[in-house]
Amino acid sequence: MGLFSFLTKEIAIDLGTANTVIIHNDKVVVEEPSIVAIDRLSGKIIAVGKKAMMMHGKTHENIKTLRPLRDGVIADFQAAEAMIRAMIKMIDTKKPLFPPSLKMVICIPSGITEVEERAVRDSCEQAGAKEVRLIHEPMAAAIGIGIDVLEPSGNIIIDVGGGTTEIAVIALGGIVCNKSIRIAGDDFNTDIMEYMRKQHNILIGERTAEKIKIEVGAAITDIENPPPDLPVHGRDMMTGIPKEITVGYQEVAHSLDKSISKIEAAVLNALEMTPPELAADIFRTGIYMAGGGSLLRGLDKRIALKTKLPVHVAEDPLRAVARGTGIALKNFDKFPFLIK
Repeated sequence: MGLFSFLTKEIAIDLGTANTVIIHNDKVVVEEPSIVAIDRLSGKIIAVGKKAMMMHGKTHENIKTLRPLRDGVIADFQAAEAMIRAMIKMIDTKKPLFPPSLKMVICIPSGITEVEERAVRDSCEQAGAKEVRLIHEPMAAAIGIGIDVLEPSGNIIIDVGGGTTEIAVIALGGIVCNKSIRIAGDDFNTDIMEYMRKQHNILIGERTAEKIKIEVGAAITDIENPPPDLPVHGRDMMTGIPKEITVGYQEVAHSLDKSISKIEAAVLNALEMTPPELAADIFRTGIYMAGGGSLLRGLDKRIALKTKLPVHVAEDPLRAVARGTGIALKNFDKFPFLIK
């Protein structure tokens, strides 16, 4: 650390569709939902993160809640910049005399276009970053899990996030082949909402669908230690009156089946593209899973049955990508896979 090190702040950001995690000094300092609440009249940001999430689906006409990221990429440039700026302010409670210059490593989906990549970079620069490097999400997940990515052996990573599912084969510090599909946690929520509407004639919101997914979500219909049925409240479509129904994990597994089948097909597609020598390594090491979507009960078992390979879910999969981004930040100039 130099004499003027206090003038530079190094932060690693996992800018996710559902959650944003910021790491500073090897510690998770911010973990908030990626959502902002905006005053329609003045255009000012009222709340960011958890506070904005509490408003989601409950606002009147003068307030709108907005998710700046869709499918892993920035959909609303100004809202994303305001959200990044507000979340960086959450790191320090006391105001510094001189605002430090920021050095950032941000993770991006591997199937991103150059225009989308530029949008992420510009948003960070507008939010006050002097130096920005980008890292692909599956690479960050692999580092976060603890895999030595610079070794000449192949590993396959599945990162099931909020907006995208990234499947990548990694060797020698680079991505050999990858498949990025825009089916992930958000689509699971939509499937649940759709199922409730069709099967039970009940309308539920995004937050309720998320709750169902977390509490009774499953990928297969027979799991060990099944969760108890969950009472769900929503609006009856016939009468318009609020009502309660109970939902079991088997119903949720049934509603998610189509989306999970697409993820399975993408995994098989990525394995088909893998060079034979790396396929031999993968047979020995198996598949690694990270991201919040990998917490879905039975998803690892379902992928294991489909691929006939062992599947390992990362410890604390929600933060695996952020941890890897933090390690990449420490090796800012050493890692060959940080995109300048």
